[in-house]
Amino acid sequence: MPAQRADARRNHARLLAVAEEEIAAHGADASLEQIARVAGVGSATVRRHFPNRRALLDAVFRGRIEALCAHARDLGSTADARTALLEWLRAVTEYGASTRGLAVALLRDTGASADAEHGNTCANELAAAGEPLVERAAEAGAVAPGVTAEDLVTLVTGITLATEHHPDPVAEADRMLGLTMAGVLPQG
Repeated sequence: MPAQRADARRNHARLLAVAEEEIAAHGADASLEQIARVAGVGSATVRRHFPNRRALLDAVFRGRIEALCAHARDLGSTADARTALLEWLRAVTEYGASTRGLAVALLRDTGASADAEHGNTCANELAAAGEPLVERAAEAGAVAPGVTAEDLVTLVTGITLATEHHPDPVAEADRMLGLTMAGVLPQG
């Protein structure tokens, strides 16, 4: 792929900065036209840099998703597999609850309607990074058989969506994750 011209790099960086602000203010459905207007470019420029909303959302959330994936890898050497998995799930939940638009972004473009080229890379990367933690926890008997990292990313996404409008979404999402992980019914 040829190197971008300097103005194209500036436009890309400006679009990302504006998109981050607009998504923080308006969620994952922030207006692409508004993003273009605030960035001082035309809507065609937005589409050249980001062929669809999925590509824009992935770019906006890329850095934090990479950090969460690195955190999962770092936790791989933690002695207690259950503790490692819970710590990672709490980190994913906290970020999802504190970052408007991420939970919706993780749900988009899945299933039959997914675009193979621009599919849900954030959710896929999180699940791939968490899978070794889930496997270790399953081997230790800390996770029910058949549970996958994809299941847990979907569960965390649901929790963050359910708590999105709570006065303290991070605390409520953490509480809901705790309830989910402990189970609703006491061990008998």
